Amino acid sequence: MKLSQNDKSLLFSSTEIPDVFFTEYLPEANSNFIKVYLYILFLSKYQKEIKINDLSKTLSLDFPIVQDAIKYWETKELLIKTPTGYSLANIQEIELSKLYHPKVTSSPEDVKNSAKSQYRAKAIEQINALFFQGVMSPSWYHDIDYWFNKYGFDEQVMLALFNYAYEKRALHRNYLQATADAWSKNQIKTFNDLDTYFAQQEKRNKTNSEIAKKLNLYRKLTTYEEEDIIKWTENYKFPMDVIEIALKTASSHNKVRFDYIDTLLTDWHHKDLHSSSEVTTYLQSLKEKDKRTRQIEKTALEYTQSTFDNLEALYDN
Repeated sequence: MKLSQNDKSLLFSSTEIPDVFFTEYLPEANSNFIKVYLYILFLSKYQKEIKINDLSKTLSLDFPIVQDAIKYWETKELLIKTPTGYSLANIQEIELSKLYHPKVTSSPEDVKNSAKSQYRAKAIEQINALFFQGVMSPSWYHDIDYWFNKYGFDEQVMLALFNYAYEKRALHRNYLQATADAWSKNQIKTFNDLDTYFAQQEKRNKTNSEIAKKLNLYRKLTTYEEEDIIKWTENYKFPMDVIEIALKTASSHNKVRFDYIDTLLTDWHHKDLHSSSEVTTYLQSLKEKDKRTRQIEKTALEYTQSTFDNLEALYDN
């Protein structure tokens, strides 16, 4: 791909990027996708044709990566496919349209003025200062205000939401939205609710790790396995020593599977066995019963064999 400008004009020229690109698009985008977008932005200034094969070679990126990058920017509506190729959308116009769309977004000042309390406005400014270095994009004001209204979070929970995403290095809308949905489903409104939720999650993680270790499972448990453990500990309310008996029983029968362990624990639950002593007594009774059954079978077999031998003796005479 050859540019028609001479070296001197290229040396002293520059490509402008709106600041809103850095606040709205850069944090969420793959680094290779950003690379492709910036180069397309550069080419558009010279009205050059965008060819995927040329981009692949020039940027030293695999052809499929360039294809994925172009599709990504199309979904973000920054690249618009035309009959003859692609055109670049005006980022500032897009964000301005979002900002003033009726009944959907509000300007930062509108959000501040319509906030239910000074505490909410203060929380929003804290989010701006702590997580956006004081240069939070205007559209974030709308999103935060919307989440306040949708989920009923108090100010501390909203701050915790952004802090959680920040620590996970996922400070973008999709992750924040998904996390907020999860918290809301767990009836989180206040910081006390959130504190209780985190304590519960920590306890669950500890139990999951302990069970996985005892079963020599050096992998992350599946969602279904985690749901089984929640059933055993929170629905059936079994203590760990009872669960450990089930794990040992499964191991001794070479059936270290969650479905088998779940069958054991469900059976004990239905039999109203709650403590390790009750379970141990029950299992011992099964062993005794099995022992008596085997003894009866052995006696019957010996009697049958003895009778047969006596009948044989009749023919010896």
